[in-house]
Amino acid sequence: MSVSSATNLAQPLQLNNAAATPRSNDMPSLLLPPKASSFLGSTRKFRPTSLSHSSAHRRSAVVAVSEAVKKKKVQASSNLLITKEEGLELYEDMVLGRSFEDMCAQMYYRGKMFGFVHLYNGQEAVSTGFIKLTKKEDSVVSTYRDHVHSLSKGVPAREVMSELFGKATGCCRGQGGSMHMFSKEYNVLGGFAFIGEGIPVATGAAFSSKYRREVMKQADCDHVTLAFFGDGTANNGQFFECLNMAALWKLPIIFVVENNLWAIGMSHLRATSDPEIWKKGPAFGMPGVHVDGMDVLKVREVAKEAIGRARRGEGPTLVECETYRFRGHSLADPDELRDPAEKAHYAARDPITALKKYILENNLATEQDLKAIHKKIDELVEDAVEFADESPLPPRSQLLENVFADPKGFGIGPDGSYRCEDPKFTQGTAHV
Repeated sequence: MSVSSATNLAQPLQLNNAAATPRSNDMPSLLLPPKASSFLGSTRKFRPTSLSHSSAHRRSAVVAVSEAVKKKKVQASSNLLITKEEGLELYEDMVLGRSFEDMCAQMYYRGKMFGFVHLYNGQEAVSTGFIKLTKKEDSVVSTYRDHVHSLSKGVPAREVMSELFGKATGCCRGQGGSMHMFSKEYNVLGGFAFIGEGIPVATGAAFSSKYRREVMKQADCDHVTLAFFGDGTANNGQFFECLNMAALWKLPIIFVVENNLWAIGMSHLRATSDPEIWKKGPAFGMPGVHVDGMDVLKVREVAKEAIGRARRGEGPTLVECETYRFRGHSLADPDELRDPAEKAHYAARDPITALKKYILENNLATEQDLKAIHKKIDELVEDAVEFADESPLPPRSQLLENVFADPKGFGIGPDGSYRCEDPKFTQGTAHV
């Protein structure tokens, strides 16, 4: 099977063009909208539409990823997509993500975490497939579903768990919580609670990389940025503005749509006029790619091409990963809106189970090797919980730090006491 069969690669669309080839009917008919949407559970390739005369000048920018992926083929069973080391790395990262999130659910229901906690179960192939191909200097911008992105980027499990517990040893010293992971060391530029608000930050990070390379002449600055967001964000104005800006300036950024088909309780098919998000890329002169987000190897092949293209200075790519979350929108969501048949369909396509099958069938590792990984991850997650539980809460003096430009915090006096407790402060007579 060629790698290209895993993806749909978009060209700029003519306004009078016929509909793309429908996706395969591998979903139960009760899940499909009337008269068959071409969405859900695709394994077939769309026919690339021909370029119209008016958009011919954009051919080189749009075809780059398409041609590269289409030419990449698996020529023999011995020519595997991954080595043993790569397979074990991918498997360990995905198991870490799943086990960590399962533990988060336990800790949340035990009252160790507060607020909203959004878990990533089922979507691990996207995070692992993209982020494990990046360098430490590359940037990742996430959403409120950000724990696993942080782990994939290298942020220690202890720091992520401590942040979820609201402890001073967390990656944001306990002030960010579940939806706002950040790590300067690992270039995780934040989880963002509001949809779309991380995309301009990611675009700015990509601009910074290009500026440092081209204006400041830092020849070794080939850093790229990954912007993760969901299908619900793809109708947001900031998304379109940043696609335009990234294409205009050929920024080294990959827009990764984690299309899990539901925006909280709103079905993607009901919320957008054209559910195929990947088509939006060519409208701005960049490649648009659809990939099976439940298969880490397919995601990884597309990610290789898109990241390589960005490093070479060839501009942005929009990648739509069709995936599925195995839990509700958050741990406060009873998950009663989604059809049980739909959930069962995607549960049967568990990305971790699929990778395990590939590894064993191709003799990349033994069952014992994989069991050893599970044991290692179980111990790592247990250690993270113990560390977080025993860590101290942030001190009261930390409350107003990082709020104002003053390194000490505008509201904290030289002696560490709160300025607001000084009667003169509210009278406007206190010395600042």
